[in-house]
Amino acid sequence: MVEDLVPARRSLRVTVVTETYPPEINGVAATISRVVEGLRARGHALQLVRPRQAASDAGTDNERYHEVLMRGLPIPRYPQLRMGLPSKRALVQLWARRRPDVVHIVTEGPLGWSALQAATHLKLPLVSDFRTNFHAYSRHYGVAWLRGPIVAYLRKFHNRTACTMVPTEGLKRELEASGLRRLRVVARGVDTDLFNPSRRSEALRLSWGAAPLTPVVLCVGRLAPEKNLGTLLDAYEAMRSREPTTRLVLVGDGPERAGLQQRCPGAIFAGVRRGEDLAAHYASADMFLFPSLTETFGNVVPEAMASGLAVLGYDYAAAGQLVRHAENGLLAHFDDGLDFSAAAARLAADPAGARAMGLQARATAKRLDWGRIVDAVETEYLVAMAHAAAAAPASWGRVLPTA
Repeated sequence: MVEDLVPARRSLRVTVVTETYPPEINGVAATISRVVEGLRARGHALQLVRPRQAASDAGTDNERYHEVLMRGLPIPRYPQLRMGLPSKRALVQLWARRRPDVVHIVTEGPLGWSALQAATHLKLPLVSDFRTNFHAYSRHYGVAWLRGPIVAYLRKFHNRTACTMVPTEGLKRELEASGLRRLRVVARGVDTDLFNPSRRSEALRLSWGAAPLTPVVLCVGRLAPEKNLGTLLDAYEAMRSREPTTRLVLVGDGPERAGLQQRCPGAIFAGVRRGEDLAAHYASADMFLFPSLTETFGNVVPEAMASGLAVLGYDYAAAGQLVRHAENGLLAHFDDGLDFSAAAARLAADPAGARAMGLQARATAKRLDWGRIVDAVETEYLVAMAHAAAAAPASWGRVLPTA
């Protein structure tokens, strides 16, 4: 097997190409930054290629970590994010001068496509991530007819790489059915020091109008159509029918905020939160509802579990992988809003049971060590390099031919 040819671990020159990165707030930015930090801690030399986020953005440049800032434009309906512009020629010139050992493409936008073309042209080992369900988003934005073309593009994109890393077995099966090949499951981790029940704040709860025993249900994420937040409000009403004092807190912002506030004026809209402030919001709640149907993973699920919250989600993505029904949270049948609301009402009716599930959720999250995740990513780099060497021993860096 070509995996037997994996070279001994050494310091690598790794190029990561992504169209989103902190301080931008989203799951892709958060997780790839942890991978980058982990690789740097192991002594690898990192080159990060990303769009310039603001005119004042100078990036970082030192011997072991260099940010290459490319031109970008705001993404429609996501103005706080930018997508890179086509840059194949610039990347070919950059990598011809100093060849990376491996190129890791995180996003499939114009910058990612340019990186794919440039790396293929230079015969560089190449891996990719599948991190956003763009094809699933299409129906939420009135362009469901684009689903087929989007899937075709994603298939063409990822099948030209040595492997595509996906976070769950369920997503792997879904993508295989759509014709994607060479998929590898690489899970996600969570920072259990940051997201910790010890950050619970009675002062914060009081600002929400919650007494010590008032049940508080939390949802964290972008307030956007693809997050299925109508189901969240239905579930909240079901909870209030069991326990009228239950409070709802939403952390995040987005185009649906005004409509949600109109429909549920009693909810607390906390806006965007970061770092320890975000962690305090998690820990100060009692239960976590996540009704999204379009996630590749859903980082907020392990964050909530690490914070000691009983999680209710649909049986797929992170919830389907991490939640054991009635042990460390509850699972609803996929896309069954009535089942989701019934499960939410069950949480509200049994606060002691919710607390017990939260304790078990914390125990589950403590096993999601980022070190093991970085191990897995590093292994995929080495396997891609071995594939390239086996395919063209005289020309290190050639990727496997694909159809």
